[in-house]
Amino acid sequence: MTTILLTGGAGYIGSHTVLEFLNAGVDVVVADNFSNSSPVSMRRVEKLTGKKVVLYEADVCDRVAMRRIFAENDIDAIVHFAGFKAVGESVADPLKYYNNNINSTLVLCELMKEFSVFKMVFSSSATVYGTSQNVPLKETEPLGCTNPYGWTKMINEQILTDFARCDARFSMTLLRYFNPVGAHSSGEIGENPTGIPNNLMPFVCQVAVGKRKKLNVFGSDYPTHDGTGVRDYIHVVDLAKGHLAAYNRMTPGVHIYNLGTGHGYSVLDLVKAFERVNNCKIPCELVARRPGDIAVCYADPSFANQQLGWKAEFGLDEMCRDAYNWQQKYPNGYRDE
Repeated sequence: MTTILLTGGAGYIGSHTVLEFLNAGVDVVVADNFSNSSPVSMRRVEKLTGKKVVLYEADVCDRVAMRRIFAENDIDAIVHFAGFKAVGESVADPLKYYNNNINSTLVLCELMKEFSVFKMVFSSSATVYGTSQNVPLKETEPLGCTNPYGWTKMINEQILTDFARCDARFSMTLLRYFNPVGAHSSGEIGENPTGIPNNLMPFVCQVAVGKRKKLNVFGSDYPTHDGTGVRDYIHVVDLAKGHLAAYNRMTPGVHIYNLGTGHGYSVLDLVKAFERVNNCKIPCELVARRPGDIAVCYADPSFANQQLGWKAEFGLDEMCRDAYNWQQKYPNGYRDE
C-alpha cells in the first residue's frame, strides 16, 4: 500500500490535504511538532474519513526523529508543509526562519537519499514572485523576494531543483500557493492562528464573532478598482486537492505549478462578500499601507489546469461561508476541545 509522509500535516493546509489523501485511499503518516498546529485536527480528520492517521510528534529538523519515521514506515513520497510562515516574524527574526525552513528540507533530502524515496511535493508560495506586477503571474515570471520567509521558499526551490538534477529518478513538484482561505464544509477543521492573525480571512472571522472590534484595511490608495489591495484567494479544499493531483501526476524531473483561481479580489470585495453571505457586519478602518505590500497579485493557473487536470472549483462566496462556519463552531479553534 502506498504511504505518503506529510510534514506539518496537522496544520491548516496540511490537515485538509491529509483528509483528501485519505478519502482517495492513500495511507498517510504525519510528522508535526505542533508549534503552530494541534493534534486535535488529526482526530477530527480521522472522524470525518473513518480512517487512521499515523501521527508522530516530531520536528522535521531533528534528523534522528525523522530517520525513525522513515525506518518504521514504507514511504513512497513526501508532501512537505512543515515550516514557519509569518512574513512579519521572518523580518523580525530572520535566523529563526532560515534555520528552520531550510534545515528541515535538507534533513528530508538526506533521508530521501538514504531510504530511496524519490518523490516530493513541496509547499512553496507566490511570495517568490516578489513585487512583480505582471499579472496574471505565470510560473516563468522572474523571481525575487521582499522578506526572509519568501527567500526560504525560493532557496528551498533551488535546493530541491539541484537535488533532483543529481539523480534522474527524483520527482520534485513545487506548488506556489496564492492566498489560502476557508475551511472544510463540515466546520470541523480550519485555520487556527495563534495570537493576532497574520492573514485577512481569519481576522475578518474574528471580527465577525466579536473577538476583535474592527478590521484594519492596510492601504486605500492602490491603483485598483476600490483602492485596496487585490489578491488571488483560493479555497483551502481546492488547494488540498491540488496536492493530490500533483502527487498523482508525478514524473521524474522538477515541475512547478501555480495554485490559484486566476481571479483577483480586493480586500473590500472579500469583506462585502463575507457580510452578504453570512448576514453580518464587519467594521473597517482604512489605515496606511504596510511596507512591502503590492497593489495586485493573482495567478495564471492554466499550466496546473493543463498538466495536472486540476482547477479551483470554489468561489469567494464558498470561501467566506466555510471560514465563518468553522469560526462560529469553534471560536477559539482547536483550543475549544
